[in-house]
Amino acid sequence: MSEMITIAVDAIGGDFGAPVVLEGVAQALAEDPNLQVIVCGPEDSVVPFAKDHDRCIAQVCTEEIAMDEHPAQAVRKKKDSSIVVGCRLVKEGTAQGFFSAGSTGACLTAATLVMGRIKGVMRPAIATIIPSPAKPVVMCDVGANADCKPAYLVQFAQMASVYAEQVIGIDDPSVALLNIGSEDTKGSQFSQESFALLKESVPNFIGNKEGCDILPAGADVFVTDGFTGNVCLKTIEGTSRTLLAELKKIMMKDLKTKLAALCLKSGLANLKESIDPDTYGGAPLLGVDGACLIGHGSSSSTAIKNGIAMTAKTVRLDVSGIIARTVKKDEQLG
Repeated sequence: MSEMITIAVDAIGGDFGAPVVLEGVAQALAEDPNLQVIVCGPEDSVVPFAKDHDRCIAQVCTEEIAMDEHPAQAVRKKKDSSIVVGCRLVKEGTAQGFFSAGSTGACLTAATLVMGRIKGVMRPAIATIIPSPAKPVVMCDVGANADCKPAYLVQFAQMASVYAEQVIGIDDPSVALLNIGSEDTKGSQFSQESFALLKESVPNFIGNKEGCDILPAGADVFVTDGFTGNVCLKTIEGTSRTLLAELKKIMMKDLKTKLAALCLKSGLANLKESIDPDTYGGAPLLGVDGACLIGHGSSSSTAIKNGIAMTAKTVRLDVSGIIARTVKKDEQLG
């Protein structure tokens, strides 16, 4: 039986506010009897909710960090915001993990400053599971570090490999460098230097892969700088949404296409589920001393539920601890 763990949740993070977040919390509690949640947010939202739900504790916060605020300034100024308080609960040991669908920049800053980095980690990085029809693919970094050094990408590969193996269940995950060509000499000076260092330092590195190799799962883990990774991720998400919307229009055009859609209903539902980002609900911030997962601002209650579940799974599998041991071992070998 899984051990009882406590996850702090930002009750007001996300575009749809507390009602959607708290509905996701309720679903997560219902599905996991060994989960306790601390909901962080305004008194009028979190206190009544906690009273009505077992294994739920209210943590009243008097401040909120908005999506358009400067992350570092807001984190330093708003010590009683739901994001800062959630990270502090992990730092103090009151909670073992934190989940928020609020400002990504604020979560990154608060987790790094409050929870702290794992010793030896140069830069925490955001990893995401790309919901590929072939199989899940991890990409890292997708937004935490716009400017990188080749050595950072080596650690991104190590940390993302731990996540892929422990959370997704991929044995000895392969790692590729996201590049503009598959040849060893392709790309910018940064890409070429990163390739050489990855080849030297990462045993499961299989070379360069292009953007067209991501969805077919040409590698288990794709590493890149945060700027490129974020643009790539948003392109994939936008393309998926557009294609599904256009496919729905075609299927609903007339009686003939509606009948065809009915015949394909099961297959289309499976396809939608396989590429739905709500399946995982959150992207882990790897390299911080504790579990911190960041959800989409547009997260539905289902995405919130799944994000909390992934945070709990990350805690139970001791992903941060394994990353710490991996980084320490690499330093000793170096």
